[in-house]
Amino acid sequence: MAVEDLEINEIRALCQTVQEKYNYDFSNYAISSLKRRILRIMEIFKISSAAILNDKLRTDSLFFKQFINELTVNVTEMYRDPSLWRDLRDKILPNLFSTHNNIKIWHAGCSSGEEVYSMAILLKENGWLDKAKIYATDIDESILSKAKEGKYSLKNMIEVNEKNYIRYGGTKKLEDYYKVENGIAKMDASLVSQVTYRTHDLVKSGVFNKFDIILCRNVLIYFNQQLQNDVFKMFHESLFNYSYFIIGSKETLIWSEIATKFITVNQEEKIFKKVKE
Repeated sequence: MAVEDLEINEIRALCQTVQEKYNYDFSNYAISSLKRRILRIMEIFKISSAAILNDKLRTDSLFFKQFINELTVNVTEMYRDPSLWRDLRDKILPNLFSTHNNIKIWHAGCSSGEEVYSMAILLKENGWLDKAKIYATDIDESILSKAKEGKYSLKNMIEVNEKNYIRYGGTKKLEDYYKVENGIAKMDASLVSQVTYRTHDLVKSGVFNKFDIILCRNVLIYFNQQLQNDVFKMFHESLFNYSYFIIGSKETLIWSEIATKFITVNQEEKIFKKVKE
């Protein structure tokens, strides 16, 4: 089945429907990325035109949940960019714990949770887990449910996550942190219980706490520049002074309004420190 190409006005109409009916605002997402993902959804569900998709979004709330799940899906893995995790372990966290008894960490746009459990394992291996509160948020409730379960493909765990963990330099084996049940890797309950999961929309939800570290990696690339700027300001408000902000390798805050309120700690790993309110 051939899928029609999408015009910009059709994408905007779809965004308007989603906002009016479900109160999700995708109007400031990068158009090229949004178009690519919507076309992929149309192929998956065999929807031939934007008009048919718009009608389905208006009339089928169950389909909307599937739509959101596909639209916001991010490919993620444990210990992605191992050098970043080494920097967290060897420099950033020791620096924080030298002046703090307890810290709060926010994984924003956590997707299916692999990054969250990477952090929990890092903290556990270094005796910090009981000194940290981990918050993990995402706009997509279904992907958040998956993260809460802590269940992952065993194949992916062995072929991708284990290799990253070895490159990071973990002190054990990754398999020490999960049990295999019916071919699925289930993260250890002691890790899952340390994480507070909640639905949070970076576009609308705003500040909900203050943090010592915020990680929002490979999410902002899907936003246009104005929306990135607004979200950066929200993150700045959500950080204590002299706390750390980490973004994805292809992302930058150098042009944003709050750029002068941060110093660069590690340009390659995109680690920044808030130095001004």
